[in-house]
This record gives sequence, C-alpha cells and structure tokens, in this order.
Amino acid sequence: MKTELKTETILIVDDLPANIDILVQILQPQYSLRVALNGPRALEVAQQEPVDLILLDVMMPELNGFEVCSRLKADPRTSAIPVIFVSALINVEDEAFGLGLGAVDYIAKPFSPAIVQARVRSHLALANQQRHLERSIRVRTRQLEESRFEIIRRLGRAAEFSDNDTGLHVVRVSNYAYLISKAAGLAEEEARLIRDVAPLHDVGKIGVPEHILLKPGALDDDEWKMVRAHCEIGRQIIGEHGDRLLQEAALCAYSHHERWNGTGYPRGLAGVEIPMVARVVAIADVFDALTCKRPYKDAWPADAAVAEIIRGSGTHFDPFLVQAFLRALPGILTEMTQNAETVAPAPMPAGNDEITPCPTLSAAV
Repeated sequence: MKTELKTETILIVDDLPANIDILVQILQPQYSLRVALNGPRALEVAQQEPVDLILLDVMMPELNGFEVCSRLKADPRTSAIPVIFVSALINVEDEAFGLGLGAVDYIAKPFSPAIVQARVRSHLALANQQRHLERSIRVRTRQLEESRFEIIRRLGRAAEFSDNDTGLHVVRVSNYAYLISKAAGLAEEEARLIRDVAPLHDVGKIGVPEHILLKPGALDDDEWKMVRAHCEIGRQIIGEHGDRLLQEAALCAYSHHERWNGTGYPRGLAGVEIPMVARVVAIADVFDALTCKRPYKDAWPADAAVAEIIRGSGTHFDPFLVQAFLRALPGILTEMTQNAETVAPAPMPAGNDEITPCPTLSAAV
C-alpha cells in the first residue's frame, strides 16, 4: 500500500508527556512531528530544524509559553513560524496577550481532536499561501530589478555606441565599480546600487556631436566646452526623481569628472563633497578608458593603467578608493579579460614612471 509522504513538520511543546501523547495521536497520521518538554529545548529545535508550525503550551517551568513565543518572534530564523497556544488558561486576557505576542491562534485544553486538526490544517494552509506569495514577490521583484538594470545598461550603451558599439565598456565599468565598492567595505546593497547606475555615467554623450567624440586630434576650446557639457546633459536626461537608483544615477552622470583636489568639472567639487558613486565610477571609468583603444589614443596595458591610477591618488582620485581599487585588482583584471574588446593593447610605454596621459583623456573618458 502506498504511504502518503509527510511534508509538513509540527513542533509540540508541553512539559507534560501525557498532553504531548494526546496531540501526537491526533496529528501523527498526517504530519511529521517533533516534541519538546520545555521552552529552551523548543527554541533549540525551532532554530536548528525546519518547522512549519508550533503547538505551544503556556504554563511551563523555566520559560513559559508566552516567553518562548516572544523569543521566537524576535529571532529572524523563527519569526515566520506560526504559533498556536494550547493551554488550560482560557480567559480572554490570556488569549489576547498571547495573540498580541504574535501567535496565530489559541486552543483550550482539554483538546477536541476535530478542532485541533481543523486549526492546524487552516494555519498551515495560510502559512503556505504566505510563503508562496512572498516567493512570488521576490521573484517578481528580482525580474523587475533585472529589467531595470538591462534598460539602464542599454541606455548607457546607446551613449557609447559611436565609439564602443559592443556595449562592453559599460559592462566593464559597471563591474569594476562593484568590485571597488566591495573592496572599500560598502554594504552589498550600496555596491549593487553603484554597479547598477554606473552604465549611465556618460549618458550625456548623446548630446555631444559625434564628430567631436570621434576626433583623433586635439580639441579646440569650443569643442572642449561641448564635451564637458555631457555631465549637465546627462543630469538633465536622467532628471529628478524620488527613486534612489535614479537619484544616484543623476549624481554619477553629473559628478564623475570631479577631481579629489577640486580641479574637475562641472562644479569644482573636492574631497568628500564629491558623491561616493561618482568617486568610485571615476576610477573604474578612467581605468577602462586607459586600457581600451579610443579615437584619440591606443589601448594601454593594464600595468601602465594601474600606475596611472596610483599616480592620480590624492589629486584626481579619492586615495581611500585607490587602495580599494588595488585590493580589487585581481577581480578587475579577470573581468577585463572576460569582457575584453578585440583590439590588443599597445606596447608598454618606455619608462613606466614617466607615463603621461593623452591630453584629451581627462575630459573625454
């Protein structure tokens, strides 16, 4: 005969074995059961084993049921487990107090098998529905975040299309920025936020004429002004929003050409006046610009680019983030290889300590 698989686990907590035996007889045919004779053991089982529902006595030594429920609800590992009190305390005040602690129901002793089975079945069904809803929300939220990031990345790629039609520049800068953020000790949420907005750092290039972006020689004063305007254009394209991601994206687009010593543009901000997202992306963007071929320069080898980032510490870049960049370098070099362009780097410039960046680089990267 085929045996029905018991997939739901109920923890029965009571200091009297006779009460546990009664509940076991009522529930054992349908459910997998665990038992505990006191509060501390109940907490231990709930924290270490998968439990779908707890039947909890109130009057117990050491920790009474109310104290156990309070601790269960305060612990993220056990807070979602439905708790049903089973007790001889049947006055309204005790029931209200137990429900106020987070219990989902209150069953009076002596037990009615039909009531116990019905309440357990109902609350397990509600808990399963809640878990399914939460999983669906998480999946949908993740899908929306992925879609939003993909839209941002494609918009960033559109801005770079004239001189980087593969779209790999925004991919690399985004991933470099994430690695630098993590190496700097930023929380995962903050690092992911910087990663997600980094592709929009140069979205303002959409407003700069292509013949200027692709010009192989030096720019005249008017052309410099148009190139520098891409920061303001980017801020205007993104606009002002209540959404944190778009707020950070606007700050990144507007401020990623500011310099630590205050000589950058468009506002001449210095030090920590420059938003963190812009300071991180500045390093990621310059490193990628140095190691890739552009209309005005050949690609540099990685060690020469690293030397240039170090050279800019305290003047162009936040010194703390330069150190984070160096800690993140193994991952950055892996990312650089995995998403490499087809153009090979130029030979190592003679005299690494005498590297001088292309005059156009600081404004056009």
